[in-house]
Amino acid sequence: MTSSREALRPPDAPVDEEHCHRILRAIDIIGTRWTGPILLAGARGARRFKEYRALAPGISDPQLALRLKQLQARGLIERTVIPSTPVQIKYTLTPDAEELISLLQPLAHWSERHLPPEDS
Repeated sequence: MTSSREALRPPDAPVDEEHCHRILRAIDIIGTRWTGPILLAGARGARRFKEYRALAPGISDPQLALRLKQLQARGLIERTVIPSTPVQIKYTLTPDAEELISLLQPLAHWSERHLPPEDS
């Protein structure tokens, strides 16, 4: 008889140690403070630093600058310098970030169904 866990796992699902480490690294990226609000701000159309700050209330300028830099290093944010007076800098989500956001949607739906609001 097949357990419910086995039924949910695709037949070609990896279970080796390397894949487990990759999953943990992915969770580390999305679980780092401010990653979620920053990626969601980008998905809502934020392009400039002040737009990201406005869509991620509570984040300080140094925190936002650091997280944007880290997400850029991870290939999730692209930084573009526009030579003008004054110089403008745009931050946009990469296709990898857009894919990550789409993968998080089922988790968001699950959390809405199964986790109580924080004030409960």
